Amino acid sequence: MTTPLGKKIKTMIETGGPMPVSTYFTLCLADPEYGYYLNRDPLGRSGDFTTAPEVSQLFGELVGIFLIQAWQSHGRPEETVLIEGGPGRGTMMADILNVIAQLAPGLYDGLSVALMETSPALRARQADTLTRHTNRIVWIDDIGEVPDGFTLFVANELFDAIATRQFVKAGTGFFERMVTLDDKGALTFGVSPARLDPDALPANWKAQADGTIFEPAPAREALMARIAERLKTGGGSALIIDYGHLKSGFGDTLQAVRKHVFDPPLAYPGEADLTSHVDFAALAAAAQHEGAHVHPMMMQGAFLAGLGLGPRASQLGRGKSVETQQQIVAAARRLAGEGADEMGNLFKVLCVSHPSLALIPFDAED
Repeated sequence: MTTPLGKKIKTMIETGGPMPVSTYFTLCLADPEYGYYLNRDPLGRSGDFTTAPEVSQLFGELVGIFLIQAWQSHGRPEETVLIEGGPGRGTMMADILNVIAQLAPGLYDGLSVALMETSPALRARQADTLTRHTNRIVWIDDIGEVPDGFTLFVANELFDAIATRQFVKAGTGFFERMVTLDDKGALTFGVSPARLDPDALPANWKAQADGTIFEPAPAREALMARIAERLKTGGGSALIIDYGHLKSGFGDTLQAVRKHVFDPPLAYPGEADLTSHVDFAALAAAAQHEGAHVHPMMMQGAFLAGLGLGPRASQLGRGKSVETQQQIVAAARRLAGEGADEMGNLFKVLCVSHPSLALIPFDAED
C-alpha cells in the first residue's frame, strides 16, 4: 500500500536522494500535510495504541502526588507553571489537576498550566477533557514560549516520538542508515557513506558485529537540555516517563504501531505511529551537562509502588462491585507488573531538578 505521505516521500527521494532515518521519522509524525498526529486521535481502542493514563486514573493521580511532593520539597512557591509535553487526550493532566486541587490547594491556587502540543486534533480533545480547568490553561508549540519561573514539567511517552538517527556497523565504523528506493520504487533502507565519529559511540563499539544498529537522538537530548536549563534558572523539577533503556547501548528499536499491532516502519508512512526506545542515560547526561540534579532512575513499577499504588487501588475499589474491583486490580497490574504485556519494567522514570534540590521523597539511593 502506498499512503499519501509515502508518495510524497518517494518524490522527495527521487529528486533529493536518500534521506536519513531521522528525517523520515519526523515526516511520518509531523509532516504538515500528512503527518500522523496532524488530524487524528491515535489513542484508545479505536486508535493505534493505549498509554498509561488511559489504562487507569491511578497513573495520573500518582503523578499528581509526585508533583505535590516536589513542590513541597522546593519550599511551596506561591506561583508555579506546570508544563506537560505531549498531553495526549488531556487525561493525565485532568487526573493531576484533580488531585492537586483536592490535596494541595496552595499549589492549585497559584498554578498555571501549559500544554505543549502541536496537533490541532489533540488540542481540541484536550480542551474538552480539561473544561473544568481551562481558565488556567494555555497551549504552546515549544517550551520557549513559557516565561521563566518555577516549573514542574511532566511528560509521559513524549521522548519516544522525537526522531532518532540510526547508524549501521560496517567494517571499521558506523555509517548512517538512510531511507531510499529499491529497484521497484518501494521504500527500503540503505546506508550512507557518512561515518559517525567514534567518540560519539559507546566504548565497546569495535566489538559489535556488522549490521549492528546504534541510535543516537540529538533532538531528544537538546529538549532535555532546554528543560534542565529552565529548571536551573527558575527552579523546579521535571518528570520523564517513557519506554526505553537505562544504559546506552546498541540495537534497532525503530517500530511502527498501527491498530494496536506492530507494522514494518516503512509500510504505512503517516498512518502508523513511529517510535523508538529512549536512551535514558543520554537524557540524564544532557541534564547533568546543564548543571541540573539528576535523581536515581527507576522502573515505572517501583515508582508507582513508592507513591502508594497498592493502597490507592484498594481505596478506589472500596465499596465497588466485584467486577469493578477486578478491573482496578488488572489496571494496577498492567501499570506496574513485570510481565510481557505489562508496563512496570518496560517504562522507566527520570526525575531532574534544580541543583539545590538534591533529595526528594523516595530518593533513598541518593
